[in-house]
Amino acid sequence: MKILILGHKGMLGGELFSRFSFGHEVAGKDIDGFDITSAADCRDVIEEVGPDCVINAAAYTDVDGCETDRDVCFAVNAQGVRNVVEACGDSACVVHFSTDYVFDGTKKEPYTENDPTNPLNVYGQSKLEGERYLREMTDDYILVRTAWLYGKKGRNFVRTILEKAENADALEVVADQVGSPTYTRDLAGAVQVLVEGGHRGLYHLTNRGRCSWYEFALKIIEFADLEGRVEVRPITSDRLTRKAMRPAWSVLSAMKFSNLTGRTLRFWQVALKEFIDENRAWLTAKSTETSHGVVKQS
Repeated sequence: MKILILGHKGMLGGELFSRFSFGHEVAGKDIDGFDITSAADCRDVIEEVGPDCVINAAAYTDVDGCETDRDVCFAVNAQGVRNVVEACGDSACVVHFSTDYVFDGTKKEPYTENDPTNPLNVYGQSKLEGERYLREMTDDYILVRTAWLYGKKGRNFVRTILEKAENADALEVVADQVGSPTYTRDLAGAVQVLVEGGHRGLYHLTNRGRCSWYEFALKIIEFADLEGRVEVRPITSDRLTRKAMRPAWSVLSAMKFSNLTGRTLRFWQVALKEFIDENRAWLTAKSTETSHGVVKQS
């Protein structure tokens, strides 16, 4: 297949580019080469490549920033999707990514693809609007909702925890928000199964299991062999001054994917340990990047 990956230099896009480069003809475009908010740019890029499949991994993911930058947020996460779908027409399948934040967190059981949405913040609203454009404008799509991503590029909760642990005796992390940490390598592999299998529709994809941000941080410290050097303390969300509300429970059920393909993603603890073991030197390097997660240093 000829595949175009939009946002190919990002955390998820980079994994997708590496994964699909074996066995497919893959091209990539990123913010330095096109503007997803421009319909003309999207048409030009897709006409230039002539892909069979367009994977859109471009997004505005600063959840708190979206609250004050609503116009840009919707331009990228909603109008950008519309631009891509229009540019593809009937010539290419569109793969697009959404979020657990389209839900309000009141269910307390894993959300399925059929559950009603009710986003609590502007980011979730913009991603839901992008979903609607995709589903209303074409039948030739794969829509993937995922959650709590980490990987070797971009914003990374794992790296943030390890960086803060280098300079603090204690970290405070919220314990009343529950979700499923997801390694971009595993997510990219599952997306490859869907694309190569010719599947279409909406799927929830995360690593298996669930935890709070606090429990996630505890495992990061454990797998990095930092137990005893830094204390991780649980706090409640009301201790933080964040602009955007987050759902207290945003666990996604991946049963539809498993039943269809016979595949399951690994438990999040297994994936996390592999990620830390393979990337120790990189993870402990100094960085000015911030994280999507909620962490307070003390």
